[in-house]
Amino acid sequence: MPHISHIKKRSIGDLVQENYVFAGVLHYFGISFFEYEKQSLEDVCQVFKINPRQLINELEAWAWRKDPSREELFLRPIEVLVEYLKKKHHYFLRHELPFLSNIISGVHLQGEYASLLGDLRLMFPLFVDDFIHHIHEEENTLFNRIKTLQEVENNHYRLEESLKVLNMPSIAGLAEEHEAHDDEMEGIRKLTKGYALEQEAPTSIKVLYHELQSFEKELIIHATIENELLFPKAVELEKEVKRKIIKKIKSN
Repeated sequence: MPHISHIKKRSIGDLVQENYVFAGVLHYFGISFFEYEKQSLEDVCQVFKINPRQLINELEAWAWRKDPSREELFLRPIEVLVEYLKKKHHYFLRHELPFLSNIISGVHLQGEYASLLGDLRLMFPLFVDDFIHHIHEEENTLFNRIKTLQEVENNHYRLEESLKVLNMPSIAGLAEEHEAHDDEMEGIRKLTKGYALEQEAPTSIKVLYHELQSFEKELIIHATIENELLFPKAVELEKEVKRKIIKKIKSN
């Protein structure tokens, strides 16, 4: 990476054009990149009272950030998997969605992009509402169910309380509902024509499309982990817990 003194003199627009991730780092520090594209990093850092080295260090940290592989997650116990998925939910809600919302609501352009941004300003809040509802529903049903099953397995419930587990909807049923969930970003993908852009498109739109596409990929990976790792582990846990309850009933 070039020396910090060289980077400080460059414009925000150039730095973001070179590496779209820098736009996310700026957002993390409370800076909307599209409002300062022509100003130097040094000038913007002075306005926000930030040390440029902090920004560069954060950019480097993001570049090295790596999620565990599916193989690594498969070897972890179910409670670790749930905590990992909860952390991803938190990241989506606290960083990804506010960053995307900030670009969609804050960027103002002329011509074809004005119409596109207008449509996104109507569509994206609806997507966010549905997405938040989906996350809360998942955490309040599936994640809480897994916690209950683990507590029963560890004998934290009396037999009378444990019997309720036998009457709850099955994990397999929840899995079917989850897999049948609509493609959440289908509408946005159609509106952006599959995130296709001309080379001459404004930097702000390039960053927006890049972030939308990256977010969609994250959601696909997230859903795959849930469908192929979490649910199978949860189904096995449920079978074991029910077997344990029935065994207790017969022995009483």
